[in-house]
Amino acid sequence: MTAHKFSRRTFLRGVGVTMALPWMESLTVWGDTPTVTKPASEAPVRLAVLFSGNGFHTKEWWARGEGRQMELGKVLAPLTDFREKMLFIRGLFNEEAQKGNIHSSQTGNLLSGAPLASGGEIRSGTSIDQLLAQRYGHSTKVPSLVLGCEKSNPSVHKNYSMLYSSHISWSSPTTPTPLEIYPALAFDRLFKDEVSKGDKSVLDAVLTDAKDLRLHISANDRRKLDEYLDSVRDVEQRIENAGKKGELQGWRPTLAAPNIPRPADGIPQDIGEHMRLMCDILVLGFQTDTTRICTLKLNNDHSSLRFPNLGVDYMIHHLLSHSDTADWLKVNQFFLEQVAYIARKLDAIQEGPRTALDNTMLLYCSSMLTGGHDATQLPVVMLGGAGGRIKGGRVLDYKEKPDRQMCRLYLSMMDKMDVRLPKFGDATAPLDAV
Repeated sequence: MTAHKFSRRTFLRGVGVTMALPWMESLTVWGDTPTVTKPASEAPVRLAVLFSGNGFHTKEWWARGEGRQMELGKVLAPLTDFREKMLFIRGLFNEEAQKGNIHSSQTGNLLSGAPLASGGEIRSGTSIDQLLAQRYGHSTKVPSLVLGCEKSNPSVHKNYSMLYSSHISWSSPTTPTPLEIYPALAFDRLFKDEVSKGDKSVLDAVLTDAKDLRLHISANDRRKLDEYLDSVRDVEQRIENAGKKGELQGWRPTLAAPNIPRPADGIPQDIGEHMRLMCDILVLGFQTDTTRICTLKLNNDHSSLRFPNLGVDYMIHHLLSHSDTADWLKVNQFFLEQVAYIARKLDAIQEGPRTALDNTMLLYCSSMLTGGHDATQLPVVMLGGAGGRIKGGRVLDYKEKPDRQMCRLYLSMMDKMDVRLPKFGDATAPLDAV
């Protein structure tokens, strides 16, 4: 392997377009220069946080055992293939979330453990994703990608702003990180320098660079480049078609039928397609090293989403969460299927000796265990290996332990990304087993 003019930080470029490349054996990778005796360095550790609101089925969120013999409750069944790369963590909680005991007060500090202001003031704490973005953001085109599938709610509920229910990512104690809910704009942020109507395809703009690159890489990398370009094209085409279906989902107008044409705002009308597009964009962001930090909020806490794609259109998510019906389980599993989808795509991306999933911490959580507002312990699952620093296939139970702050997990996760703090939120030490 020899050095040449291309490197990992040499993007494919076109007019108004910057597009990073996936991991390739032929190229310098994360900033160093490979030689015959010294291979390129390992891929970086990434953080993805996925969230869904209102908790889960009271009897079906559980796991026991180890490795391939691990048994999973029905909610977690979609993750069966990833048991050996999974941590199921039981018993962690956020003490500050107990104070209001409502959706907003249990969500706005989920990733920080900070006290929340009430009475019209908005104050939380900088979340773990944004703290890591501040440390690593200079290394990538997009410091962090914050995605959502449901619009934020600016109202007030029981003296707490519903912005807390709508945002888990906070850039500062007083600034919730803006959510990108439009797949097209999230995609453009990854790959386009500026966006204007009628821009030609991202791929069309960079094909000349890609053609030149093919002359300097191995046969394996040429296949990888083709697969990558095909996947980008697929997402582009799906975004282009996203608004063309006729079924409205996720909100209800004040009239039985609109009295003016609904604006073409770019949000897919099928919630399943919306979520899958956001999942694909997350994977592309990691695959190309355009970002190393991504937060994807599948819905709000106190959510108004409906799920006609599942045959569950008679009740909004929030109200459905106050039951343990078969339909509530079906919706729970639908969310877990999005987590499994991301894991499967990341695990199919080879990055040297590991996969992209092996190099990722994929955290999935909610702000309460059940729809009955039980936040005495939080539902937590982590997939991925953090670059070989986390051993999966385990159930960790902290329920009867005295120091079970959720922020201890965050200190452990930051440690895996070489960020070591003496304190975060209400925790002063990482979890010993993570």
